[in-house]
Amino acid sequence: QVQVAESGGGSVQPGESLRLSCVANGFPFRTKAMSWYRQAPGEERVIVAGISADGSTNYADSVKGRFTISRDNAESTVSLQMNNLKPEDTAKYYCYAHLRPGFNLVGQGTPVTVSS
Repeated sequence: QVQVAESGGGSVQPGESLRLSCVANGFPFRTKAMSWYRQAPGEERVIVAGISADGSTNYADSVKGRFTISRDNAESTVSLQMNNLKPEDTAKYYCYAHLRPGFNLVGQGTPVTVSS
């Protein structure tokens, strides 16, 4: 089955950390760019971080220096390490697999809540 599945979300206090994981199945993972997006209640979905097939990374300005995206091609997994979380990071986080131009595979999302 062709799919991606996220895990690792939860509720934390400001300043704490979380690590999100996305496991991919059914496509040649190592050849595909992967991204994490997030969508806060009432807002549009926006990109957080991306990683190309060759490991190049890019980040939204709001998370630079705090979040790190990485991939493990042997495990077909992409991760998002989130440090120094802030209340404005509260959102549902989605894993995207960019299978071909104009066609992305998206997971169900995992919620992250940052609150004191």
